Amino acid sequence: MYHFDEIADRVSEKSRKWDRKIIEKKFGSVPENFIPMWIADMDFKMPPELEKAFHEAISRGVLGYTYCYEEFYDAVIKWQYDMHHVTVKKDWITLSYGTVSTIHYVIQAFCERGDCVMMNTPVYDPFDSAARKQGVKSIYNSLKLVEGRYYIDFEHLKSQLEQYKPKLYLFCSPHNPSGRIWCLEELTEVARLCKEHNTILITDEVHGEHIMYGEFHSALNLTDGCENLILVTSPNKGFNLGGLKTSYSIISNEHIRNRFRKKLEQNSITSPNVFGIIGVIIAYEQCRPWLAGVNAYIKENYELFESYIEKKIPKLKVMKMESSYLAWVNIQETGFTSEEITTMLALQAGVLVENGTHFVKDGEGYIRVNLGTQKDKVLEALRRMEKILR
Repeated sequence: MYHFDEIADRVSEKSRKWDRKIIEKKFGSVPENFIPMWIADMDFKMPPELEKAFHEAISRGVLGYTYCYEEFYDAVIKWQYDMHHVTVKKDWITLSYGTVSTIHYVIQAFCERGDCVMMNTPVYDPFDSAARKQGVKSIYNSLKLVEGRYYIDFEHLKSQLEQYKPKLYLFCSPHNPSGRIWCLEELTEVARLCKEHNTILITDEVHGEHIMYGEFHSALNLTDGCENLILVTSPNKGFNLGGLKTSYSIISNEHIRNRFRKKLEQNSITSPNVFGIIGVIIAYEQCRPWLAGVNAYIKENYELFESYIEKKIPKLKVMKMESSYLAWVNIQETGFTSEEITTMLALQAGVLVENGTHFVKDGEGYIRVNLGTQKDKVLEALRRMEKILR
């Protein structure tokens, strides 16, 4: 039904991922036949149901101001219940303009200059940059690597919470860059410690729709700790709608929710993007078969990637990609740094991957590879990597 091998025209789209000027500014002079596997953006065409809905919106001939109408709330509530087994009330939901900007507003709402926030590292860089841009200090809790899998160092975390008293804990679930899915016991302990130390838990669940192995638990599943929780998410990663810049938060605590909404009002975050709100509704209501299909396709890409590297590029070690479409690869046995490998692959092979040092801290010795693309591109990238790293 869906043709994920079909190649979309990403150049005419003016995609950041495929734009040569942006790429050469980041990587240098790359070959003409480059394969971009860096920014977290999939190369698959949108679900046809979404395309149809957007065409219908255009055909009406007007793109005026809109509002968060009931269909939006109904779609979010049903999606969270059906997909993540949680009951959400309409009043808890607040629409905003993307999860990254939402994290900025959260920091503005709950922190003063000189305060600090906590995060596990390595981690998605906008967490740290959001803190820095608001004049807030980041406290890094390094993840422990045990037999090729990340774990939270709870003893160290407890010590840091006691010492630094962070206002917020920016928590990526599932984890980006590794794809690690946190189990319910781990989420429970994180929430317990945050509650004990009066730290608000900010959980980013945008990668929670791409589950490859295991079971994802939303933080909203916690029986205790939700009263101190701000959950941020969107369909942008699941359905590749990042350009719509539309997301939402779920906050059950009325005091926290009102304080956050006041900050949004101060920044004039009011009526939503016309296509953004349509995108949320149609993705959630009509596009579940597409999501299941794209997840199956990505899983095949990952298994191809993992098997090929294990057999033909054994100096690379792929961390189990439990979720997302982003493979976290240990390159330490090559003897090269992350910067050297990234540059070598880009300039000599035209394979563009993300440097592990871009993930705040503890990312040296790794690269991140985007597998959300056509299978033949994954295979060609692997062949080029093998040739360079052999």
